Amino acid sequence: MCGIFGVFGHPDAARFTYLGLYALQHRGQESAGIVSSDGKRLYREGGMGLVADVFDSPAIFDKLPGTAATGQVRYSTCGASVASNIQPLMLHSRFGPLAVAHNGNIPNAEVIRDGLLARGVNFTSSTDTESILHLLSRADALSMLDAIKEAFLKLRGAYALLIQTTDRVYLARDIYGFRPLVLGRFASSGGYAFGSETCAFDLVGADYLREIAAGEIVELRSGEEPRSVFLTPAQIGARCVFEHEYFARPDSMVFGLSVGQMRYAFGRQLAREAPAAADVVVPVPDSGIKAALGYAAESGIPFDFGLIRNHYVGRTFIEPRDAIRHFGVRVKLNADRSVIGGRRVALIDDSIVRCTTGPKIVLMAREAGAREVHVRISSPPFVSRCHYGIDTPTDGELIASAKSVEEIRQALGADSLQYLSLEGMHAVVSEGGAGWCDACFTRNYPVPVT
Repeated sequence: MCGIFGVFGHPDAARFTYLGLYALQHRGQESAGIVSSDGKRLYREGGMGLVADVFDSPAIFDKLPGTAATGQVRYSTCGASVASNIQPLMLHSRFGPLAVAHNGNIPNAEVIRDGLLARGVNFTSSTDTESILHLLSRADALSMLDAIKEAFLKLRGAYALLIQTTDRVYLARDIYGFRPLVLGRFASSGGYAFGSETCAFDLVGADYLREIAAGEIVELRSGEEPRSVFLTPAQIGARCVFEHEYFARPDSMVFGLSVGQMRYAFGRQLAREAPAAADVVVPVPDSGIKAALGYAAESGIPFDFGLIRNHYVGRTFIEPRDAIRHFGVRVKLNADRSVIGGRRVALIDDSIVRCTTGPKIVLMAREAGAREVHVRISSPPFVSRCHYGIDTPTDGELIASAKSVEEIRQALGADSLQYLSLEGMHAVVSEGGAGWCDACFTRNYPVPVT
């Protein structure tokens, strides 16, 4: 649940990497870091907090010289949210200075870590990414590319990686392709941009070239065309369907598909499967907007913004001394009585996880005068936690893991509740071919979890 981005072969590499990370801020808000290279050494700057807070002065980029840079915005799934886990992580290896930025999760990371500790390796962080660094450094291979191949054969699970040396950058995805990674190019300079989502290319002015394939390692080296090698023959794949359901930005291309168009299609399919006797379709902003538009288009029910989001709310805020009912939700959302009052509302959201916010939103709609509230969810019930890089609660905290749809409806306080079916979801994503991970909806994990 992180965002990675980098630039190779551009005189403003660090500043462009900053902009790319800014566009990917939705993927992680705990820390931000950038490593740059001038061909002789690596330079690193980073800190806890948002990109704009960490890189808050133009002078900081004077400390990040060179024409290559990689960066990460972090949302921890493995390891605490502390300064020692800020990525990219760096190590002085036998191949020279080495930096790694990682999006994903390695289910066998503890086994690898225990083995490295037994061999006398010292760890300075608690993230699974450091195990990757040490595997690279201690590989028997004679070249960096072969060291990457050797190390990756020991990893299980999900990783999209940027690996940086003083004169090269390597882009890599695991053999299942869980997490996204895309490559772009600057038409003016001929340099390259790469990262988790294409929305970052739009901000820096790079043209989208292609997706890095599952099991592919791409080497970027000055004066040469990208070199590509593959770890194994092509796999069926296990692309994370939740990237399209919720996580990625709707203006991005992920796994070769438009996220916004996929969510719109989820909404249309939901309307076919779960019609509602409603007067207005209202999204839960922002992630429910595209699905709600699709639902309205398919059902013929008018669409309107009955819930208004405050986009200036930070991650923390000071609550008033006098109790205000459901303050935490109200500070972020407010119901528009002119849209909801006296009407039957089809409330569209992307998912229900713990079912802590949903009841408050339903009550807010009722207090704004809604006659009926019919909740429609544009994904199947979320029954099991993710082990591949999306930060989700334990199974016991997921309401759908133990309760029926009717019990969840009662917890929400809604007049009706229906989800998109698993078959309906797959009918939509089949546009992108086979090979999707839906473990959070099915408990069918493509890679065993130890």
